[in-house]
Amino acid sequence: MASDKRVVFRSRWLPWALMAPQLVIIVVFFFWPALQAILQSVQQSDAFGTSVNYVGLENFRNLWNDASYLASFQTTAVFSGLVTVVGLSLALLLATFADRVVRGSAIYRTLLIWPYAVAPAVAGVLWLFLFSPSIGLVSYALHELGLNWDPLLNSSHAMALVVMAAVWKQISYNFLFFLAGLQSIPLSLIEAAAMDGAKPWKRFWTIQFPLLSPTTFFLLVMNVVYAFFDTFAIVDAATKGGPGKDTAILVYKVYFDGFKAMDLGGSAAQSVVLMVIVVLLTVVQFRFVEKKVNY
Repeated sequence: MASDKRVVFRSRWLPWALMAPQLVIIVVFFFWPALQAILQSVQQSDAFGTSVNYVGLENFRNLWNDASYLASFQTTAVFSGLVTVVGLSLALLLATFADRVVRGSAIYRTLLIWPYAVAPAVAGVLWLFLFSPSIGLVSYALHELGLNWDPLLNSSHAMALVVMAAVWKQISYNFLFFLAGLQSIPLSLIEAAAMDGAKPWKRFWTIQFPLLSPTTFFLLVMNVVYAFFDTFAIVDAATKGGPGKDTAILVYKVYFDGFKAMDLGGSAAQSVVLMVIVVLLTVVQFRFVEKKVNY
């Protein structure tokens, strides 16, 4: 019977000393900003920032009376859903192909990892140039096919642009985890299924994909958080929330109202609501989706 090996420290303060750097980072960069946002959400300052008044829940009440803020919920839901579903699907497809490549696999995998090294703002500008109505190569090709692509005027085109840029930026991250998950599956299981006459497609859905459920669940949570928070720079660089407010997701509206409209109290209230939404989504995913995960 294997014994449970545990590390025992002779000194009581040594474990806390080892954890101190990480605890300091968490307090300084997470808990302190979160507390500041909660404090500012119940305050309101004048246009010059010289006086601050306590207003209670007035900032939150104003949010629910703001039609543009309520519309940003639908925009964020569509955007995050597309980024998560399309990003995970394409990454799984590419990882499956990479797992089968014998020659040149290192080059293939390296090329797929490169997008993750690109900054989000650069990714947004890159895709904006590719789909620019006047100078974009892709826009020119679409125009030759009879499609007048213009993300500056067409809200559907603008949403498609930011979704493609966000998916492209995150696809390397998803690809790496899916590929590692596929390579960790015992080859004997796949060979046994092949000997039983199972086709590649059936082997994937009955053996490989179920065994990838922990990886898929992890990436589902990470991609939802990514779509809500880390895509701000892409939206700002590519569309700036336009045309109109049709691509102004929640995190971009927090920035716009706080730094452009100078409504710091309302912006702080939006950030608190956004934080609560992401926490609730994560809890729901762990509560219901994780039940279908086989570890």
